[in-house]
Amino acid sequence: MLNSRQILTISAFTAAFLSSAVCAQNAAIVNGKAIPKAQLDKLVQKSNQPDNPQVRDQAREMLVTRELILQEANNRGVMQKESVREQLEQSKMGILIAAVFEDYVEKEGVAESELKAAYEQVKAHYTGKEYHVEHILVEKESDAKAIIAQVKAGGNFEQIAKEKSKDPGSAPNGGDLGWVSDKALVPEFSKAMVQLKKGQITDKPIKTQYGWHIIKLDDVRDVKAPSMEEIKDQLKQMITADQNWQKAKFSELMQKLRSKAKIQ
Repeated sequence: MLNSRQILTISAFTAAFLSSAVCAQNAAIVNGKAIPKAQLDKLVQKSNQPDNPQVRDQAREMLVTRELILQEANNRGVMQKESVREQLEQSKMGILIAAVFEDYVEKEGVAESELKAAYEQVKAHYTGKEYHVEHILVEKESDAKAIIAQVKAGGNFEQIAKEKSKDPGSAPNGGDLGWVSDKALVPEFSKAMVQLKKGQITDKPIKTQYGWHIIKLDDVRDVKAPSMEEIKDQLKQMITADQNWQKAKFSELMQKLRSKAKIQ
């Protein structure tokens, strides 16, 4: 038979075990009200921050603050005030209206005609030329002139670029900048580039804020617009972000609801 000391020891151990189990299931207990750990996990996940002790402590404090405010609101009876209830109802309606509209837009989607119209607007911006260009960048004009002479004497432009160009982005690729618009480059570089013919290099070094350039033009092509399918998601985002479109779509939603409703 257990004596009184053994019974007390077992009781204390059981209480401690149950207490730790309760704490493991809850993020906190505020004045006897438990805040489930799942609520903390969800808040941390929605924060889009790394899940670490510091972030969890911040999220836990936020949950504790919320619970304290809710408890104090009940203690003071503010939830029974008409002005408070009206504001809560307005907030609730605002959330519901936004949620219904968002669901409507998601399910009804954007009309094909709207996508085509938006695509034509975007497509109109794809004008002009693109240039496939290479360059060698050096610090001194004298070095640039020496490289031009070396290339004209039969030197390999790409190999020289790998060995001597100071541009870390293009040097490993033989000075290749890929296909670029003249508007994407500094004016001095662009002005010299557009005057070149395919396969030609600049006769003189070109000075820019970065140093001295030797420019080689590989090819030229008209700017090509992507297909509507390629940018469909971006078009939808552009359309649905327009406030005038949102107003028209909301009006469309309300007209559909009224046409199906029995209003007396």
